[in-house]
Amino acid sequence: MIVLAVDLGTTATKVVAVDAQARVVASTERAYPMRTSGLEATHDPKQVLDAALDALRELASEDVRAIALTGAMHSIMGLDAGLTPVTDALSWADNRAVEQTERLRGTEEGRALHQATGAPIHSFTPLMKLAWFHENGVRAAKWCEIKDFVHLHLTGELINEHSSGSGTGLMNIHTLQWHEPSLEFAGVTADQLPPLVEPTHSTPLTAEIPGLRPGIPVIVGGGDGPLGNLGVGAATPGAGAVSLGTSGALRVAQQGPGVDEEGRTFSYAIGEGLWVRGGAISNGGVVAQWAAETFNVPVGELLSQAADVDSDGLVALPYLLGERAPWWDPTAHAALLGLRREHTPAQITKALVEGVCQQLALVLDAVPQVDSLRITGGAFRAPIWAQTLANTLGMPLHLTEDSGGSAVGAALLAWRALGEIESLTVDLVQPTQTITPDEDAIERYANARPFVVKAYRALEELYADSHR
Repeated sequence: MIVLAVDLGTTATKVVAVDAQARVVASTERAYPMRTSGLEATHDPKQVLDAALDALRELASEDVRAIALTGAMHSIMGLDAGLTPVTDALSWADNRAVEQTERLRGTEEGRALHQATGAPIHSFTPLMKLAWFHENGVRAAKWCEIKDFVHLHLTGELINEHSSGSGTGLMNIHTLQWHEPSLEFAGVTADQLPPLVEPTHSTPLTAEIPGLRPGIPVIVGGGDGPLGNLGVGAATPGAGAVSLGTSGALRVAQQGPGVDEEGRTFSYAIGEGLWVRGGAISNGGVVAQWAAETFNVPVGELLSQAADVDSDGLVALPYLLGERAPWWDPTAHAALLGLRREHTPAQITKALVEGVCQQLALVLDAVPQVDSLRITGGAFRAPIWAQTLANTLGMPLHLTEDSGGSAVGAALLAWRALGEIESLTVDLVQPTQTITPDEDAIERYANARPFVVKAYRALEELYADSHR
């Protein structure tokens, strides 16, 4: 028996068949474009829905016990009274609300909203996107995330859940209800948003999908970030997960919600009282890709060269795509400090890799309890990333195969809803490798980290001025 987990990603939807031991037995994928223009990044909701339905049809069988959903967090789209889209779906990558964000960021109101909702004040959140819509005269009868829209067409029910909801900036993480001060700021009312339910909430399948039995449970699921922890076996309080692809994130599981007083972290729900605290960074493997294109060297070859050199005093603030944690500053730009004529492409690349790892270390510094860390993602195929990260974070890293990630997490929610596993803290994933840090390097990177903070703070005002 299997569960089909639907993962609604940024450039494709993946459907993964997962058994009750968290083993991926089959998968398929359907691609679609993310349309970008300036600060805008959107999806056509119908394309995403069609991709999900088509992929489900491919893996449909009598062995399917349930369907579970996950997807990229922080999307928002408008529906009319008949629940037909009246806007595109804005992606997490949509930054059109920079102006609204800058007005709120750093204010008492902004800090209070961050503490109440667990979501940082940043232009990627639906809170800020809805404020942009409101100020620009865009109206809708209902607002929802793209995952809600797909769930609607599978079940006839428009609902959200505490996991994705905790990433909107609109849900109070302490009451698990829509947060009135956020709604006022965004210019919406609670009845314009879907009802909030537990991530294990089950609704019967009403869509006709050949090969699937009518009425099988559709588990509403959760956001890709927190379910990424669940999918790699890092849902026990104190267990952390680092994912590193084009961008990256560090999330540590804990019992109950909460962010740090300085507002460096987010707080997103997994389910059943489990939450993750941590932060996403906008720049991961993209920095190596940029260097490879700039120096016209294959990325694998350049990273191999970088592994064998010292950055020789060069410090990178690797903010090619702005930055999220711990600064939550969409206006940030990349900088190379200490650059001299004799620095080589390999040394510049090494500094960029170190810069990304230092950013993740700053996130780790903002999390109270971390007992272990599992790592996953395409960037770790190059050994320099895992070793540099272990040295920078100062602790062993346990590499897990990137076979399903968030989709496996969604499937485990389904198996929990079906009563086949006893708890979401179950660890069914075995790491394939452990990367041990070098003791001398730990001290070197720790001593260098305050300079990274000082450098960003020195440039912060200039970043904002250059955006105006």
